[in-house]
Amino acid sequence: MQESDIKANLSLSNDQKSAEFPVYKGTEGPDVIDIRKLYAQTGMFTFDPGFLSTASCQSKITFIDGGKGELRYRGYPIEQLAVKCDYLEICHLLMYGDLPTKEQKEKFDNRILRHNMVHEQMHFFVRGFRRDAHPMAIVTSLVSALSAFYGDSIDINNPEHREISAIRLIAKLPTLVAMAYKYSRGEPYMHPDNSLSYAGNFLRQMFATPCQDYEVNEVLERAMDRIFILHADHEQNASTSTVRLCGSSGTNPFAAIAAGVACLWGPAHGGANEACLDMLEQIQAQGGVEKVGEFMEKVKNKEAGVRLMGFGHRVYKNYDPRAKLMQETCKEVLQALGLENDPLFKLAMELERIALEDEYFVERKLYPNVDFYSGIVQRAIGIPKSLFTAIFALARTSGWIAQWNEMISDPDYKIGRPRQLYTGPTKRDVPDIAQR
Repeated sequence: MQESDIKANLSLSNDQKSAEFPVYKGTEGPDVIDIRKLYAQTGMFTFDPGFLSTASCQSKITFIDGGKGELRYRGYPIEQLAVKCDYLEICHLLMYGDLPTKEQKEKFDNRILRHNMVHEQMHFFVRGFRRDAHPMAIVTSLVSALSAFYGDSIDINNPEHREISAIRLIAKLPTLVAMAYKYSRGEPYMHPDNSLSYAGNFLRQMFATPCQDYEVNEVLERAMDRIFILHADHEQNASTSTVRLCGSSGTNPFAAIAAGVACLWGPAHGGANEACLDMLEQIQAQGGVEKVGEFMEKVKNKEAGVRLMGFGHRVYKNYDPRAKLMQETCKEVLQALGLENDPLFKLAMELERIALEDEYFVERKLYPNVDFYSGIVQRAIGIPKSLFTAIFALARTSGWIAQWNEMISDPDYKIGRPRQLYTGPTKRDVPDIAQR
């Protein structure tokens, strides 16, 4: 972070005083005004609901240019990473700052494989849930419970502890998500198979049974791996900010990541791909592709209960680069499974065509986002909608742990403590109960 020659001056119309604040430049993106001394100089705070114009930290991990539709991990464009790397290479990149060499990759992959089992007593822990418990409820609890089983690595001031906790979290999340799925189906848990890849192992743990093994389809394996890559990190979104805020109190990494999982559970965040698939299924039930135009008109007229899911993004004001990659993956998966004529995919393509041609949607920059196609891909693989968000959490764990570790490693980090604009009653006396 480099201080600019430019200074920001704040002048108040009802006061002769003015305040000056430094302006900092990042390597890319907008400059920022350092307002840390705003209250000391003016006695006022800023008011920014939703943090639309507030940088909460400095980070070297992920860069997004929403206007250009660009996403980069540690400087590498997502379009290149998704084609040339696998998910564990991305984990290495996010954790250590660069892509691994061949030797580093082999060592890192082996470390992950050695930690993908969970303590056997966690199986008894899962059995305490109702059979119809939502997988996110189970996964959130299991991630938090890891601190009870792996208390030998929760000293956040010890870099080695932070590293082994990161390895354990990345390694064990697929096992935990698969356990939640198997429990909901009443099927036995499947232990990891270290001869398989990270994505291949997850698919086997999901769909194999003791009486019938699961043969990993290479196309589905690549698709699952790409889903992990595209969701690995996304700058300071709600769940990542939650991990940082929770972690700023000095809590252990398992608790901080569990907080991120809980935040991701919200339908406005991690549940978006499930909502998108629900929308497509509703259109299909009402008549399919022939009803798409009618549906889009209802969206434009803002009819009650009609929402266009999977389009638009808080940050991207251009085509989400992840959506293009997900669309390619969607085509590959459907072709491999003989589902080229999948009705939901046809619906999706028609929705996208209208949105990219109709002035109403173009003016509002409502381009498809990554959620638009990822739900179709997961549905084709055999993953139920209730598990979509848990898989999102699995993928995002690498980004969360990298962001958490970056914050803890920063000697200037402080516990998060947002301020407020109070609009409640002023001071008043408590009357006796007979006079209330």
